[in-house]
This record gives sequence, C-alpha cells and structure tokens, in this order.
Amino acid sequence: MRADARRNRDLIVETAREVFREHGYNASLDLVAKRAGVGAGTLYRHFPSREDLVNAVMQGWVDRVEEATEKVLAFEGPPRELLERWLVTYAELISLHKGGPAKITAAMVQPDSPIAPKCRVLLEATERVCERLHAEGVLREGITAADVNRLVGGVATVADGADQPISEVEPLLLVLADGLVAAPA
Repeated sequence: MRADARRNRDLIVETAREVFREHGYNASLDLVAKRAGVGAGTLYRHFPSREDLVNAVMQGWVDRVEEATEKVLAFEGPPRELLERWLVTYAELISLHKGGPAKITAAMVQPDSPIAPKCRVLLEATERVCERLHAEGVLREGITAADVNRLVGGVATVADGADQPISEVEPLLLVLADGLVAAPA
C-alpha cells in the first residue's frame, strides 16, 4: 500500500473510532468520511462495507482486551477481588463505544457476525479468568465464561442505554459477583 493510501486508511480508522465512540457503531459512514477529510469513495475503497470498518476499528480493541486481561490475571490478591476486577474491566472494555455492549454481547452468540472473531478474544480472556477462579474454588460449579459475558453484557447494555458510566453500575457488578461466587463449604 502506498504511504498516502496507508495514511488515509489509518486516518479513517481513527476517525471512525471517535465517531463510533460518540454515536455508536451504526453512525453514518458519510460522517466518518467528512470528519476524516476524505471522500466517500476513498472510505469505501479501503472499507467496502461497514463491517470491514468496524472490524478495523476493533483491532485496537482486541489489543486492549489482551493487555487488560494480562493485568487482571497478574493480580495476586484475594480471588474474590480478582473476580470483581474482571467484571468491571470487562464492562469497561465492551463500553468503549456507544452501543458496544449490546453489539459485542450479541456477536458472541452469532457466529456469522462480522465481529464475532474479534469478540472471541474477549470470550477467551474470560475463559482464562474463569479457569483460574474455578481452580481456586471461587466460582459456582457450572458457571462458564459465556455465562459471565452475558451477565456483564446485560448490566453494561443497561448502563449504555442510560448513558451511564460503568462506575455508576459498579455496585450491580458486585452483586453479580455475589451470585457467581461458590457458597462456602
């Protein structure tokens, strides 16, 4: 790819990230092109469909997921606190863009979704956290990573719909943690 074409592509992705954060993943692609200072033809030459653009935007998100997962798994405190940290981190990760919680949560159970491969990274991250918590006897028997993702996705979707930051629904995530923790023997 020529250097100028690469700059345009990178500019479109960064602008789309900002527009999606403000208006959600269904924001006008014309708005993305206008803010990026490129024509619609240039945008569509690089990204023939909305899904292609969303996928490019989400690559940065995947990198964030991997970094956040490593940070949470490096935590050496009480397992219950690790669970709480993951629930909040997870909710924050899926809430970076308006409409993100619902779109990402739905994509995890829709294998034909164009963003499903990116969302699997988050499912795998939750699986790693759950494996550790199950090994430490913290999670209830039978709780899966998919269960955790759907539950946190529901709380984050409600917050997103009400334009609330995750910090305002953190108490709900702590209640969720109560329900995920195994009863003492």
